[in-house]
This record gives sequence, structure tokens and C-alpha cells, in this order.
Amino acid sequence: MLWSRNRLGETMLLLHLVTLRGVRGAWGLLESHRVSHLYRAAHTVPRLEYKPIKKVLVANRGEIAIRVFRACTELGIRTVGVYSEQDTGQMHRQKADEAYLIGKGLPPVAAYLHIPDIIRVAKANKVDAIHPGYGFLSERADFALACEDAGVRFIGPAPEVVRKMGDKVEARAIAIRAGVPVVPGTDAPIASLQEAQEFAKTYGFPIIFKAAYGGGGRGMRVVKDYEELEENYKRAYSEALSAFGNGALFVEKFIEKPRHIEVQILGDKYGNVIHLYERDCSIQRRHQKVVEIAPAAHLDPTLRKRLTTDAVNLAKEVGYENAGTVEFLVDKNSNHYFIEVNSRLQVEHTVTEEVTDVDLVHAQLRVCEGRSLPELGLWQDKISVNGCAIQCRVTTEDPARGFQPDTGRLEVFRSAEGMGIRLDSASAFQGAVISPHYDSLLVKVIASGKDLPSAAAKMNRALVEFRVRGVKVGPPAPPLTVCSPPALIG
Repeated sequence: MLWSRNRLGETMLLLHLVTLRGVRGAWGLLESHRVSHLYRAAHTVPRLEYKPIKKVLVANRGEIAIRVFRACTELGIRTVGVYSEQDTGQMHRQKADEAYLIGKGLPPVAAYLHIPDIIRVAKANKVDAIHPGYGFLSERADFALACEDAGVRFIGPAPEVVRKMGDKVEARAIAIRAGVPVVPGTDAPIASLQEAQEFAKTYGFPIIFKAAYGGGGRGMRVVKDYEELEENYKRAYSEALSAFGNGALFVEKFIEKPRHIEVQILGDKYGNVIHLYERDCSIQRRHQKVVEIAPAAHLDPTLRKRLTTDAVNLAKEVGYENAGTVEFLVDKNSNHYFIEVNSRLQVEHTVTEEVTDVDLVHAQLRVCEGRSLPELGLWQDKISVNGCAIQCRVTTEDPARGFQPDTGRLEVFRSAEGMGIRLDSASAFQGAVISPHYDSLLVKVIASGKDLPSAAAKMNRALVEFRVRGVKVGPPAPPLTVCSPPALIG
């Protein structure tokens, strides 16, 4: 419409000028008018400078570090890895163009949380940008700010956005302002057990405690009656304090047996935000995702539209930039409720990539350089879903001990192969030593097919092909079924 009005105005101006100056004079004056108009537009609409990234440091380890290294190499960007003293022999160190020790003398996890050391390595080696991966420092606003202060770009949202999204209470308030439905809950962290008791009286059981400053299932406790309330309050507080350095909790009404649906979003520096449809992450154990599917099976198109629209609206409300995930619960009546925003790349980003053919890490890097989504060819009406993808997490856990992590040396490792199978791993090879210090994820298996049944068939075949000896990886998996939506496993 704007183009049509501009052309109509130029046509009227040209006819007027012809009567005064003749045809040649009219065209000359019109061209001057166009140049003047373009000059004004260029000087009144701010445009951020495009700054190519030449070297990226990944402040992480394992398979996500390797995933980012590969994307950087494809784009001609040099890579820098960091490793703890316990990780000197790990694969991610070998996959980087350069690798440096951090956290000397510190415990394993603390080494990857040592911001001054990471910044030191980045500055000493002329790093342009830092990718945080997921976990560790990926949702720490102070880390994003430290990168910014050091003159190193943070591949993710702005520090203030990371802070807002990391504070579940503030994220909830932002969702409400954006018109996104939320689960009934406290507006701020509770100060005492008595406040939790009052909430339970108002809304009834079950309720759930959640850490205000973290996620991943830590500091999260479901309470079904008054007898369990005090013990679970203390446990949730202790877990949150240990995992995030802050024991603050808030309370929500617990939605029983919901579907856990999350929407992948992507924003640029110019206010453009798109979604890349949804993933179903309902199959969980102890609030940890085990299987993820894209797109969500048996999801009503109207509900899908509401979910994706709300995700984009929330992102625009906060000025979201780079990749992120907006998570929702969907109850048995198809009501959806916002629960949180993960301001980072997700473990399960792979299934979205497989069905949309969008490389999310490439997009993260290009957006950080200053490219707009339209420049990258990422228009909302051009994003579509093709087929189905399923991700299963093969973990080193012992089912005989309640799925506690198992450690040791991989004596035998034979992975799945074949058409439609993608493997993302770092320590999945014969002779690898599985450390007790980190996450128990061994390899992510992603199966893609033309539809859900064909993807499930490929996944079942792939899981049967695995041969692992030396550490426990659980009993043979039952065949994946596709007749109904998965229910949440607590």
C-alpha cells in the first residue's frame, strides 16, 4: 500500500512538472526529488552497523560446544574452546581451532562458571563474540553484561532482557502485560511457609514450588496436601539455593497431566520477531525432558495459532533479540498458560531445525553481527513445517538405582546410522571416560520422517542399533507410539 501511494504521488508530480518544464525537465526534477527523499530516509531511520564476527569463543563444553564450532566453521569463523582441568582430554577441546584452560584449581563445574577467566581468555585472544551454549552461564545476565563491558559481543539477548527472563516473577508480569495467559500463582517470591499455606487455601492442592532464579527442574517441588507442604518447601528452597545461589521461591497452581508445548522464537536488532513453530516436550522424568517432538502431534490448528501468536507478542513486549523459547502448559481443555522463557538455545533445538530447515546457530551468529531477519530470508510467511522430527536423549543412567547417573569408561560403543538419523554428541565413542562431574547426556538421537509414524519408526530402529558397554544407559526402550499426545511424566 505504501509503495502504491508513493508511485501515485510521483505520477501526479510528474504530470504537474510536464506542464511547467517539459518532459526532460520534469524527469530531472523528479529524479532530484527521489534522491532527496532517499537521503532523508537514510538519515532519519537508524541503521545499526554490520560487524562481521571473525572469532567466537564457546563458554561451554560437550556436544553443544561442538555444535556451535561446526556452525562457525561453516561460516568461516574461527573457534575458541575453553576447558576445565578435568576436561583436558574431552572432544570439544580438540574440535576447536584454539583451546585454553580456565578455572585452574577450581571444581569442575565452577571452572565453567568463572566469568573473569572466560573474559580473560576472550580478550587475550581477540575474540569478537562469546556463545554461551545452554546451561552454565547461558542465562546469567551478569555474564552477558561482563561480555558487553569487555567489548565482546554476547550471542544472545541483551543483558537486561536476560535478567528479566531469568526472573520468573518479572517474566510472568511481562506476559500479563502482553496479554498472555499465565498459571495462577504468586506475583513475587514468597517470604515464608505461611504465604504458601495461604496460597494453598485460596487455590487448593496440588500446588508447585519453583525457583525464582533458575530452571531445569531444580528447586521445583509438587505438593499434593498440607502434610507435604513444609518438607517440600524446605527442600525446594535448599535446592534453589544450592543450584542458583538464591533460594527464592514462588508458588503456582499445579496443572495436572498437561502437555508441555514450547515455541521457538527468533528476533533481530530491529524489532523483527518470528516463530519457528512448536515442540512437544511433555515426556519428562523428574521435570527433565526426555523426548521432544516437532511439530506437536494432534495439536488443534487454532491452539497452535494462539500459542505462536502469544510467544511472538511476549517477545516483542520485552524487545527480544536472538534465539529463545517460550514455554507453555496446555491442560485437558486446551487452555494454555505461559510458564517461562529460556533466553538461550535449547537442548532440543535440533528437531525445530530438522522440520523448518533453519540452522538456528547460523541465525544466532548472523543476528549478532547485525543482520536483520529479512536479510537472512527469514520471513514469517516463508517459515513452514516439513515432516516430523523426534529427539531422544541417550543418557548414562542406571535404572536399577532410580536412574542415577552412572560413570566409567565406554568399553563398547556402536551408534545408530542411516537415512533420517542425526546424532549430536561429544563423548560417545569407545574408550571415552564418562565423568561424574557433569550432565549424564551421552548422545542426542534425532529421527526425521515425512510424518510422525515414519519418524517414530526410524527412531525405534535407531535405538535398537545402539550397543553400549561399560556404563549403564537404561533398559531397551519400548517402541514409541503415535496414537495419542504424550502425557507429562513427573
